[in-house]
Amino acid sequence: MAEQDHAPQRIVLTGATGFIGTHLQHQLLASGHEVVAVVRPGSSRRANIFRGVELRAIAFNDATALRQLLENADTVVHCAGAVRGRNLESFRPANIEALENLVSAALAHKIAPRFILISSLAASRPQVSDYALSKHTGEQVLRNAEGLQWVILRPPAVYGPGDTEMRPLFQSIRRGLALVIGPQMQRLSMLYVSDLATAVAATVIHHRVCAGQAFEIDDGHVDGYTWPEIIAAARSAMPVLRLPVPRLVLSILARVNIFFAGLIGYQPMLTPGKVRELSQPSWLCDNHTFSALTNWQPRVQLKDGVRATLKNAGRT
Repeated sequence: MAEQDHAPQRIVLTGATGFIGTHLQHQLLASGHEVVAVVRPGSSRRANIFRGVELRAIAFNDATALRQLLENADTVVHCAGAVRGRNLESFRPANIEALENLVSAALAHKIAPRFILISSLAASRPQVSDYALSKHTGEQVLRNAEGLQWVILRPPAVYGPGDTEMRPLFQSIRRGLALVIGPQMQRLSMLYVSDLATAVAATVIHHRVCAGQAFEIDDGHVDGYTWPEIIAAARSAMPVLRLPVPRLVLSILARVNIFFAGLIGYQPMLTPGKVRELSQPSWLCDNHTFSALTNWQPRVQLKDGVRATLKNAGRT
């Protein structure tokens, strides 16, 4: 493989205290890199920063601080983002504007750091939801940044220890109740969080040959998983009550959620856009190109990943 870069790098990591970010901290440190974690001023999650990681409290609208942050950086891994929101404007600060400000800070330097954006498979269908549009628009910020070397990774549903989104679904199935929230014949790609972390580490090494491309990566299970396969992974051969949740019911709940979100002022997960995401016939990835360029291969399949997620609930 041409143009590999195995030298230790100074890597600026955003979103470092979140579910995926904590696993990225671990993997990047284990790969020998110097890691600088960016957190919001006043963040209550500083305890999630690993020993050996440099902590920098910086607001994404502080242009001067961002320029100083990136002065000696080799690579920026941008993992920060919002997954909850009432509308596009709710997602804009985290999913679009933060990236715009980081890119501007990078381009202010004679030699700009490379970028790796942790996006989402949803960005491939910006018409589906405000979240998907915000991720797509964030990607366009990189694509339009002349002189910047970038790589975009688009994972599907990511799960693992520390996850708070997929784990409740797995726990419910393990207890014997499977709430099927998508079409009966739906197929879904999945990715265990440590495999996403190794994919990022592989991108750091092979950035030159991957530059200017977006990759949709998953655990390598061809054509994703059906709901029976997801249920079997969590419940094995034990009996389970399958309870399909009609789209109409989800839509009503989403509209009620939006109403109260506007009334009380919280950012909701279940919205009409999220219902459209959940109702897609498939969300599928293909690792072929990325694996050919980087030699990366996922190691954790769904059954083992679910077991580890439930065993280590709440821990990373």
